[in-house]
Formats: sequence, C-alpha cells, structure tokens
Amino acid sequence: MKMTEVQYPEAVPIEGYGPGFFRIGGEIIEGGAIIHAQGAQSWAGYGDAAAVLVLQGAVDFILMGTGETMAPVPAAFREALEEVGIGVEPMASASACRTYNVLVAEGRRVAAVVLPVAVLD
Repeated sequence: MKMTEVQYPEAVPIEGYGPGFFRIGGEIIEGGAIIHAQGAQSWAGYGDAAAVLVLQGAVDFILMGTGETMAPVPAAFREALEEVGIGVEPMASASACRTYNVLVAEGRRVAAVVLPVAVLD
C-alpha cells in the first residue's frame, strides 16, 4: 500500500484536541475555537455568533463541534448563520476536527466551530 502525506496548501489543520483545548498550528486554544483557512481563534460559545458571522462569504458551511457528543445547535445561532448563507453541520467535536482536516485538504471552503470535550477533574 502506498502512503501519501496529506498537504494543507491553503489552511492550517487541527493537530489535536484534549480536555478543554484544541491545538492548531502549534498553538493551544483553551475552550471553544473557530478554525478556518485564515487562522484560528478562541470562541466564547453560542452567544458569540458575531465571531462566526464574519466568515460570511469566506466559507460555505461550518462543521459545528458540539462537544463530546452530537447535540442540537440552538435555533437562534443556526438561524443567524443560515440567514447570511452559512450552513451548519452539527457533530461531535472529535468528528468535526477530523472532517475539517479532510475537507480543507481537498480545498473546500469550510470552517470548524468547536466546543471542547470535557475537562478532566
């Protein structure tokens, strides 16, 4: 079997995640995160729709990582994004991270907006 290294010519991949954090481009982001072709930043959660709305025109949809398990996305958050043409695909954060890496490697216009998995006590 031939192995091919994945290249990310136009985006920084999600390198890892753990209890309460994401690692993107060698940097750690504590808590929620928004990851897209232009970079990554902290995200305060569903009440911070404005931070995601700035992606209008730059992405076709977001992969909404809802934490450890897939959960419904609050209607007001979803509606705000869909109103400006940004689709929302909810899934567990681990799945969102993996899917984001695959899609950006294909050159797709996508962002990952992810809530962290549980913090260990």
